[in-house]
Amino acid sequence: MRLLLIIITILFTSCNFCLAQNTTAKKINDNTFITSDGVALYLKVSGNGAPCIFIHGGPGAWSKSFEDMGGNALEQKLTMYYFDQRGCGRSQSPTDGNYTMERMIRDIEELRTITGSEKVYLIAHSFGGVLAFNYAKRYPQHVNGLILLNATLDLRNSLSNQIAYVDTLLKKHISTTENDSLMAHFFKARKLLKQADKDYKMLSDNKSSVAKIDSIDDATRNSAFAQVALTMPEYTVDFTKQTSQVNVPVLIISGSRDHSIGPDHYKRFHFPNQRVKLINGGHILYFEENGVFVNAMFDFIR
Repeated sequence: MRLLLIIITILFTSCNFCLAQNTTAKKINDNTFITSDGVALYLKVSGNGAPCIFIHGGPGAWSKSFEDMGGNALEQKLTMYYFDQRGCGRSQSPTDGNYTMERMIRDIEELRTITGSEKVYLIAHSFGGVLAFNYAKRYPQHVNGLILLNATLDLRNSLSNQIAYVDTLLKKHISTTENDSLMAHFFKARKLLKQADKDYKMLSDNKSSVAKIDSIDDATRNSAFAQVALTMPEYTVDFTKQTSQVNVPVLIISGSRDHSIGPDHYKRFHFPNQRVKLINGGHILYFEENGVFVNAMFDFIR
């Protein structure tokens, strides 16, 4: 009887160990870490200094264009963690299709544990602001500072801004029906903009700058998250109403001609501990105004 109890105890302990193993993220090489639910995510670590996780936008973009087109200048004083979100870029898609906010935030937290640091900086671009904000709200104790770079915290508001900008730019009202949703209206606007060969205007007034970004972003990459994100109501919540609840240091970097997010979108943020850097430029300040962007970052972290 005693032997049977010992065997049962050993088996039970072994099962618990296996379960623990399966709920822990692990880094398997220089460019990959495996999440607790078994999804391989691209990760590149480079630089010196405090850890800083870059959270790209899209939804469904990747970290490569930010890194290659100016983000790597931050490596002088920060250890940068460039990762592609699940279903994005060089990362795998989850077999169960789990792209919930809860899971995306957990991926960031699991990456934070891989850094080995109790606290990290988060820098989020564009739609990445939604993910970074929700992480900071959930785990403020692990955030040294939150940098919102050309970031939205209300996707519907930013899409409405794009529609209004297209109306103004093309000097024509976009016809819609009563049954048109915001998304349908948005896609009509973007189609007209592309037909007019002015879609670059959402990122910059400089067509050649956008062409350089596109030369990177047009590479074959995973975009599965992009196919579902805009259909998920949890990503279209107006998070600006919750900013007063997040008491971590926040740097807001906004472009005066950012028509992708809205040049005045940042005015809706009311973090208790925020500072704002308004830069004369568009949606890709990290590239076109790199020196000003980097100086603002280094001033914030020192």
